[in-house]
Parts: sequence; structure tokens; C-alpha cells
Amino acid sequence: VTEGKHRGKYLQSTTSQKIRPTARRIREVMFRILFRRIRAGRFLDLCAGAGTVGIEAISRGAIVGTFVERSAKMCSFIKKNLESVGIKEGHGEVIEMEAAPFLKNMGKRRRVWDVVYYDPPYDANYDEVLTFFARGVAIRPGGTLVIEHHAEMFFPEKFGVMKRWRVLVQGETALSFYERK
Repeated sequence: VTEGKHRGKYLQSTTSQKIRPTARRIREVMFRILFRRIRAGRFLDLCAGAGTVGIEAISRGAIVGTFVERSAKMCSFIKKNLESVGIKEGHGEVIEMEAAPFLKNMGKRRRVWDVVYYDPPYDANYDEVLTFFARGVAIRPGGTLVIEHHAEMFFPEKFGVMKRWRVLVQGETALSFYERK
């Protein structure tokens, strides 16, 4: 963890080639950009992997982090990481589920977050999940969606209620920042 309450604590992960953790440098820049949006907010880490980004958000002041990951193995890593850094129950919620069914469920329940971080595998089909975001599912009005993707992929400036306000490129990785109108 690079900053905040849990700074300097190490997190467990996996050596699986299928998991691509968000690089430290890109995390640091992203959190500098999102500082005011994260403080005292609710953070959704969608396709969470080992939970590094969501744990960093909590460390930097998010009240609640929700971690959605389809892999049972990675969900157990997230739970261990939450415990090892001392994030109390009620501040970190781990849900084992695919992204699209999770968003469908949240749309029905009208549950929203201040910041949603979506980091699927680069070869994933983003379209199904983006249709939920286009309708404003899971993101409060004025809230932020950050999509991590390969730098050669492009997303529209606007889709549905989402409007892009920034793109950050670092090597082969890009972050597209959107605001829900």
C-alpha cells in the first residue's frame, strides 16, 4: 500500500499469469487525480484481483470498499489482505461474482458507489458491462468510473450517462476517467 492509513503494508497476491495487478506508478497517479472523490466515499473495485486498488482506496480515506471478483481463490486473497492490513468488517465487502451479473443485481437494488474502478482482463469483452454503466448502474450522479485498459484500446468520449474527462496513458496501460451526469 503506497499511501494513507495502511501505507507500507504488503499485500498477498498470486503468481498466476491470468492476473495482471495494477502497477504501483499508475495507482499513485490515479489516486492523486481522484483524491477528493475518494475521501469519505464508497469505492467499488470491480474485477478486483487481489484487491490492491480497493485496499489503497480505503487506506486513502474511502469509508467502504466493495470488492467484486469472479475467482474464489482471489476472493480469499482479498479477505486475507483486508485482515492483514487491519481493515475492519463493515469497511471491506468481498463478493464472489462475475461483473455483469453483479451490476444487473445492483441495478435492481439501486445500490451506488462514489467511485467505480473497472479493471477486467485486457482480452475481456467490455461491452456488456459498459451497457450497465451507460445506464448509470452502480455509479451515483456526479460519481466517477475509471476503466483500466490496454493503451491501444479506445473508448467513446460519451456513452449513455457517462462522459469522459481524462485519459491517462502509462506504457501499455491506460486509465479512462468518466463522470456520471
